[in-house]
Amino acid sequence: MPIQETDIDLIRRIAAGEEDALRSLYAAYGQRLYAYAISRTGDADLAEEVVQDSLVAVWQGSHRFRGEGRVIAWLLGIVHNKALNALRGRLTLPLAETADSPSEPLDPAPSPAEQADRGEQRRLLQAGLEQLSVEHRTVLALVFYQGLTLEEAAQVSGCPVGTIKSRLAYAKTHLRGALNRAGLSAEEWV
Repeated sequence: MPIQETDIDLIRRIAAGEEDALRSLYAAYGQRLYAYAISRTGDADLAEEVVQDSLVAVWQGSHRFRGEGRVIAWLLGIVHNKALNALRGRLTLPLAETADSPSEPLDPAPSPAEQADRGEQRRLLQAGLEQLSVEHRTVLALVFYQGLTLEEAAQVSGCPVGTIKSRLAYAKTHLRGALNRAGLSAEEWV
């Protein structure tokens, strides 16, 4: 059975009031939802709160899911909106991902020199991301870290696909320039 059918079935079961289905959905997507929430909030505690609020929204609104797209895009849209609501009133938003992101494979035993080099690369990448607007960092996080299509990223962000395309192109160009100026090969990052 394709994954999407299983996900849609989980949403239907949640809509029918099955708590086990919500637990299964969280087991399948909780880590990705948290990674996206922390990328939007920059605060582990706030990210946990955002994910919890999002799960409550899924529980309460699952009957409104129309099944027109992937469940992950719908879930990330909920997290996106809950994170924006949680941050309302704050002056800045953080960058795209943390070092503990599940999208980054872990090397079993890097040497201290490799660890220091990776840490410096992450710091330079983070500095490059900080130069981008929230909208541009959001598009990068959705497309590259969460693996959404441009259409799904548009759905999550609530803007047209053309806007997503232009934001992505702008973000990649400016991030590539920032990384090149910092002495990193932008090809491995962007």
